[in-house]
Amino acid sequence: MEEDESFGQERNEEGMEGERRPRRDGRDRGVSIKPSYFLQKPVKAGDEVDVTIEAVASKGDGIAKVNGFVVFVKGAKQGESMKVRVTDVKARFALAERI
Repeated sequence: MEEDESFGQERNEEGMEGERRPRRDGRDRGVSIKPSYFLQKPVKAGDEVDVTIEAVASKGDGIAKVNGFVVFVKGAKQGESMKVRVTDVKARFALAERI
């Protein structure tokens, strides 16, 4: 089978275009992005919010949640309640520091 310039199209010996074969496990080859990636975040950089640390991450940062959105707080311990300032917001989590 020869591949021409058009992406994803293959030609067989007769020159006819063929369809892309699915993966062996049956899944599509496309990229999958979860819809939550595009939703508006409940916090933005500069916001000051009250949080309670629910757990501690493997690197020692406290883990809190604001409306289900994960916020990492540097140096916080589990069970602490505090006011934090959000310093950075990523697609799935935010970083904050204690005020």
